[in-house]
Amino acid sequence: MEGPSDPNAGGAVTAGAATQGDATQGNATQEKPKSGDEKWIRKYRPRRMSFEFGIFGGIFLSTGIHELFDPVIQLESGNTFWRPYRKVNPDIGGRFGFYPLSFLGGEIEGAAMPTRIINNDGTTGDPSTLFRFSGHLIGQLPFWSIAPFVVIGGGGIGTTGALGNDVDEMVYFGGGVKFFINDLWLIRVDLRDNIAARLEVDAGATHYPEINLGVSVRFGGKKKESPQDSDGDGYIDSEDDCPYDPENFNGYEDEDGCPEYDRDGDGFFDNQDACPDVPGIAPDGCPESDRDGDGFLDSDDACPDTPGVEPDGCPIPDTDGDGFLDPDDKCVTEPENFNGFEDDDGCPDEIPVKVQEFTGAIKGIYFDFNKATIKPTSKPVLDRAVGVLSEFDSIRIEISGHTDNIGSADYNKNLSQQRADAVKKYLTDSGIAESRITTRGAGMDEPVATNKTAQGRAKNRRI
Repeated sequence: MEGPSDPNAGGAVTAGAATQGDATQGNATQEKPKSGDEKWIRKYRPRRMSFEFGIFGGIFLSTGIHELFDPVIQLESGNTFWRPYRKVNPDIGGRFGFYPLSFLGGEIEGAAMPTRIINNDGTTGDPSTLFRFSGHLIGQLPFWSIAPFVVIGGGGIGTTGALGNDVDEMVYFGGGVKFFINDLWLIRVDLRDNIAARLEVDAGATHYPEINLGVSVRFGGKKKESPQDSDGDGYIDSEDDCPYDPENFNGYEDEDGCPEYDRDGDGFFDNQDACPDVPGIAPDGCPESDRDGDGFLDSDDACPDTPGVEPDGCPIPDTDGDGFLDPDDKCVTEPENFNGFEDDDGCPDEIPVKVQEFTGAIKGIYFDFNKATIKPTSKPVLDRAVGVLSEFDSIRIEISGHTDNIGSADYNKNLSQQRADAVKKYLTDSGIAESRITTRGAGMDEPVATNKTAQGRAKNRRI
């Protein structure tokens, strides 16, 4: 039986190439994931009791007047003048952190920002170095391998160079994102605002924005145990729809962790097959039915609820209802009357006059007393019967023997059967085919007259 172009199969799959829900069974397979694997997004997330050591580089933005101290230069003439620092400066540093909790830790940092003095004519002058050292708390989301974080802390920011040396207190806040590449390495992006007092304290605060990209090494820490994969199919139990029944990776719905079987081999996986143990077709994987059991599938059967024959699965009609199908009925619209004469042609027939003589009780057939021996006087009647049967060779007859009620029922039944058989023997000995004759011994059970008188009993003794 041809498989479907289904899932339900209902969108279905045939053995080999058809589709089920746009997925093919065929020979397509999906590579089995390694046992116990987690997706990257969760596999390398932050851990408690871990350490991080890293370096970073980026951009440090200083104010034009840098506010650290009054950068005034004394000339030989006794005059003074002010010199600013370059506004955009490189930022190079390192950090060390400890995380007692997966979501909270502390870090210390140090960084240097090389810069130059800007002359009055806009050219760069002598080199100087800005620097900072600090410590902060860091809070991070510990759920994924990509971990956003925020920091808040404080420390010192200073300068050294031709204009002089100075260190001021500062506080800062910021945020960023960590990308945990694997168990060891991570990449980090920081955006931070460093805040120090202006030279004139009453004038407020000065902001030093900072943007850095760094790389760090992680070590230590307590990693969660590998997730359980009870059925060993490579899908951890929390992501496995069938945690105790392994995926069979047959190219259909291999991502759910559940096996898809096809016990009956009809191309419909059992979870979409309404008849999983019987090969079937679209839309539900069940075989096409033959309700009337005539060998014609219902889709090809013009009479699906009535057994029939070629060419359309419908029964051969019997128009006149006489039991003869129309092809075998010589009188399709006229029913046979089954009177014992030509009853096999399907046509109503009248019994010929010659035959009527031998219908019912036949007079003139006699037997010796209490015997089945036919008396010679019966020969003319029997010979006429032979002649009629020979002339009308389609006639089938039944010879019934009857008795009166003298004697026991068993005796009379046996005697009547013997007498009917004696008449049959006479006819067959005269050339009538035995297949045309049946016999019956009725005994005294079917009287046609009373058995209380001799005349009545005589009528009851008959063939």
